[in-house]
This record gives sequence, structure tokens and C-alpha cells, in this order.
Amino acid sequence: MNKNYKIAFLLTYITIGYNILEGLISVIWGIEDETLSLLGFGIDSFVEVMSGIGLLHMLIRIKNNNGQTSDKFERTALRITGMGFYILSAGLIVGSLINVFSSHKPDTTVVGIIISVISIFTMSTLIYYKMRIGKALQSDAIIADANCTKTCLYLSIILLTASVSYELTGIGGFDSVGAAAIAWFSYREGKEAFEKASGNLICSCED
Repeated sequence: MNKNYKIAFLLTYITIGYNILEGLISVIWGIEDETLSLLGFGIDSFVEVMSGIGLLHMLIRIKNNNGQTSDKFERTALRITGMGFYILSAGLIVGSLINVFSSHKPDTTVVGIIISVISIFTMSTLIYYKMRIGKALQSDAIIADANCTKTCLYLSIILLTASVSYELTGIGGFDSVGAAAIAWFSYREGKEAFEKASGNLICSCED
């Protein structure tokens, strides 16, 4: 197997494994600390796992036949991913409104700060190497995936901002605003997934 393809597969395995671990920790502590932004961030990570599985399948197909046309499995995975993001987005919006009207406050957002800092470093590294491998293989699909990984980076920055703001001020609204922002990005990710299922490999976060 071409060395660059080995690296591409490794990056995909790391992405899937990291999202599973990040999702578990974020969901558990999001529920424990009653912080909606961390909970939403964790669920988003799980939805990203499905997207990663679709990408892994795509890499196998491209390696075997150098084709760029998505197959039925990839389109199905993208549609399931898109629906997952839409459901997450709606849930976070409802949760944010409930928290605002009930003046809910998280117990703490320290875990959110720790996870977001780790995630920012991890996503930045993955973006860099995915872009390099995508260019080396002249693969629009891998480059598009690298650009879409930027969304995960943006979500990490949102979580960090919301978590730090709450710890500094004690204002529960920051957690709700962070959750609403994650909902907006989740909606965009869902829209992108459905667009790619229709044959558009370009991620709108390239804009």
C-alpha cells in the first residue's frame, strides 16, 4: 500500500477513536456537571464517528479503484450523519431555551475547559496532516474532509469560550449560548452531509 494511503488510513482511525473517547467523556461529564454545551459537544463527537466510518469506507474504495463517485454505503452513512446532526441541533436549541427560562447553571465547566483545549490541539494537528496527505494524493475528498475537520475545531473553541466565560462570571447563560452555537454548527454539518450524499464533496467550511 502507498505510504500516503497508510497515513490517510491512520489519520482516519485516530479521528474515529478520538471522537469515541471524547464523546464518552463529554457526555458523562456533561450529564454529571449539568452543562448543556459539553453534553452537546459530546453527542456531536458520536455523530462524527458515523461520518468517520463513511470516510474510511471511501478511502478503501478510492485506494482500490481511484474512483471519486460515492457508493450506496457512503450516501447512506452521510444521510444518517446528517439526520443525527439535525436532531442534535434541534435538541440543543430546545435545551438552551429551557435553561435560559429556568435560569439553570452548570455545577462546573472545568471539564469542558480541559476537553476543549485537548480537542483544539488534536483537531489542529489532524487538519494539518489531512491537508498534507490530501494534496500528496491529489484527493479532493481527503482535502474536503480536512476542511470539514475545521468545524470540530470551531466547536472546540466555542466550548472553551463558553466554559471559561461561565467559570469567570458564574452566568449560566454562557453555557446556553455555547450550546446554541454548537447547535448552529451541527445544523451546518447536517446540511453538508446531505449535500455530499447528493454528490457534492466540497465542505462549505472551506468558505
